[in-house]
Amino acid sequence: MTLLEHIRKIVPAAGSRLQADVMMTKHTTFHVGGPADLFFEPADCDELIGVVQYCKSNHVPYTIVGNGSNILVSDRGIRGVVVSIGENFAGMECHHDLLVVRAGTRLSAVAAFAAKNGLSGLEFASGIPGTLGGAILMNAGAYEHCMAEIILLTEFLNEKLQRKSLFLQEHEFSYRHSYFSDHESIILNACMRLQPDRPQAIFERMAILASRRKASQPLELPSAGSAFKRPNGYFAGKLISDCGLKGCRIGDAQVSEKHAGFIVNLGMARASDIRNLFQHVQQTVADQTGVHLEPEVRFIGDWQVD
Repeated sequence: MTLLEHIRKIVPAAGSRLQADVMMTKHTTFHVGGPADLFFEPADCDELIGVVQYCKSNHVPYTIVGNGSNILVSDRGIRGVVVSIGENFAGMECHHDLLVVRAGTRLSAVAAFAAKNGLSGLEFASGIPGTLGGAILMNAGAYEHCMAEIILLTEFLNEKLQRKSLFLQEHEFSYRHSYFSDHESIILNACMRLQPDRPQAIFERMAILASRRKASQPLELPSAGSAFKRPNGYFAGKLISDCGLKGCRIGDAQVSEKHAGFIVNLGMARASDIRNLFQHVQQTVADQTGVHLEPEVRFIGDWQVD
């Protein structure tokens, strides 16, 4: 019996949410990456636990992804099972000044839902392309705000697939970091506390931020957002630009000419081109300034012989 047949027995209702040999180009914002052996989109916690438990018990590698907005997948793809916590694991509810949101919900949709319900505090997130789960994992932020300011409680599965919760400071939020950065876990949902305001005023602030993003970021090209974390005392984009790297290319991977903090796919880039450009930027900046740039992007999949 194949791996697909084994998993299909565990989640017989999955239908097209479980497929073999799925190209990750369709599931990453870089639009690169080879095939996932199996690609599974759970609809509820029982399906999620069932598949991950099977993988753990049978030593089958598994990889948890969201919207693919902060990852670079190898040209050789990903072995085992890719579990996508995405649109089939999405949904949100409003309770006065609280939002309860499932992990697969896109952050931009959460920000719009909050604004429609007269709740302020997520304007900064309206242009972040990832899911709520990914945003909590890395404490995503923009324009001097971040998830740590609004997350009240997060429910997750720990390494034993037990349902657990974190409250406020237990999240251990810091710059692009959380408790989940250091612990094997799968985020299920979260509760956030926002501030009442007029919907029109909230949407106006979101429009201003959207205009700033459009003017300064290469939104028209595939990327994973900011390529590098901000080093203490510096701005990654300025360091990269000052080192003469704006516009630098390897294949169709390029340091954006619009904003040097972004690495973009001009159309036909391979994952190996993008990774090599990351490494070239890191090495050049280190040689010229002594500053080590740490990627915001996670490199996942089969990189052994690339």
